[in-house]
Amino acid sequence: MNLKSPLIFTFILSLLSIIGFSFMATLISKYDIIQFDSTVISFIQGFESPMLTIIMKLFSFIGSTSSVIVLSLFILFFLYKVLHHRSELILFISVVLGSSILNMVLKLFFHRARPDLHRLIEIHGYSFPSGHAMSAFAVYGVLSFLLWRHIPTRSGRSILTIISITMIILIGISRIYLGVHYPSDIIGGYLASGFWLTLAIWFYQRYQEKLYKQKHSSES
Repeated sequence: MNLKSPLIFTFILSLLSIIGFSFMATLISKYDIIQFDSTVISFIQGFESPMLTIIMKLFSFIGSTSSVIVLSLFILFFLYKVLHHRSELILFISVVLGSSILNMVLKLFFHRARPDLHRLIEIHGYSFPSGHAMSAFAVYGVLSFLLWRHIPTRSGRSILTIISITMIILIGISRIYLGVHYPSDIIGGYLASGFWLTLAIWFYQRYQEKLYKQKHSSES
C-alpha cells in the first residue's frame, strides 16, 4: 500500500485551493471583480422563468443547512451500519462540520454584503464565501472520495462523479440565479471548501498509511 503519490497529489490540490481563494479574496477586497460578477449575474438571470425559478429554489433548498443535516445523518448511518468504517465516518464529520465552521469564520472576517440587484428570495447574513457552495463541495466531495473505492466498475464511479459535480455546480448556480450571491462568492466557497476537503483527506491518508505500516511491521 503506497500512498505517497496520492498524498502528494492531495497536498498540491490543497495548496492550489488556498492560493486560488487568496487571489479571489484579494480581487474582492480591491473591488476588481465587480464587472465579472455583474456580467455573470446578468447572464444567468437572463434565463429567468417561472419553471426555472422553481427548479433553482429546489437546488437551493437541497444545499440548505437543514437538507445537509438530513443527508449527512443518512450518510453517517450508511458508513457506520453498512460499511462499518468508523475512520471514514470521522473523516466525513470533520469535513462537513469543519467546512461549516470555516464558512462562519470567513463570513465574519470579510463582511461582504449580499448583492442587491434582483433578488427572488430574501435572506440575511454576509455573502462571501457562499455557505451553500462550501457545504455542497464538502458533502459531495467527501462522499465521492469515500464511495469511490466501494464502487467496483468504472461506469459506476463515473456516474458518482457526474452526479456529485452536477449537484455542486447547480447548487452554486441556484444562489446566483436567486440573486443572493455573487459569482465570486460561489467560486470562493468552492476554493475554501476545496482547501479544507483536501487537507482533511491528506491527514486521513497519512493516518491510513501509518496504520498500514504499523500492521505490517508487527506481522514481520
